[in-house]
Amino acid sequence: MKIALIQTSLIWENPLENRSHLAQKICGFMEDVDLIVLPEMFSSGFTMNPQTVAETMEGETVSWLQHLAKAKNCAITGSLVIEEKGNYYNRLVFVYPTGEVKSYDKRHLFTLAGEDKFYSEGKEKLIVEYKGYKICPLVCYDLRFPVFSRNVEDYDVLLYVANWPKLRTNAWDILLKARAVENMCYAVGVNRIGTDDNNHEYVGHSQVVDFLGNYLLEPQEADAVFIVELDKAKLLETRSRLAFLDDRDNFKIN
Repeated sequence: MKIALIQTSLIWENPLENRSHLAQKICGFMEDVDLIVLPEMFSSGFTMNPQTVAETMEGETVSWLQHLAKAKNCAITGSLVIEEKGNYYNRLVFVYPTGEVKSYDKRHLFTLAGEDKFYSEGKEKLIVEYKGYKICPLVCYDLRFPVFSRNVEDYDVLLYVANWPKLRTNAWDILLKARAVENMCYAVGVNRIGTDDNNHEYVGHSQVVDFLGNYLLEPQEADAVFIVELDKAKLLETRSRLAFLDDRDNFKIN
């Protein structure tokens, strides 16, 4: 499976400009890919003003993603602010080439920034099946919580979309490797760059780590699209030879 990681700056609380900016990035590369990954809150930046930018699942940004997925004949994923039944969610959407949409609401809200005061937390883990791969998509702060992301579903890819600031980049790098190794899976992390209106600086470090902790894509800081190909046969061969997941603990999450 070939994945395109879109690492770029975001325009603060402006979904229209962000859609235009990202469309230029997406339409600017000619290589065929299976999946395009956008950062967390790609339509607004990491805002605590959800009422300013929130949309519905029938809104312009989800429709835009569906149009792009059909036009590029690939899946697209990223998170945005969604309003539903009076609540706001930091919701990751996974849009198939057919336009079908699956979603995951961020479970671990970033209390340090007050995200828990403005957004409702998700309850359910999502496993997406696509192109012969099982993908577990998560959002930013989820990276710090290994129990929720533990590979009890035999997924092949852990995928994180983020607005992870420069100040804690070292943790981002370490934790992505840890999640890949402990779950014997590929870990894909896509972060933004630039400075937001809260003066938080982001340096990206989007990357892809394999099931043994090796980089397929080393941490990147440029404003660019990075394309990486995953190899499921190698993943399965390694899991067969080093059957560490057979010894995983059994547990329940409340």
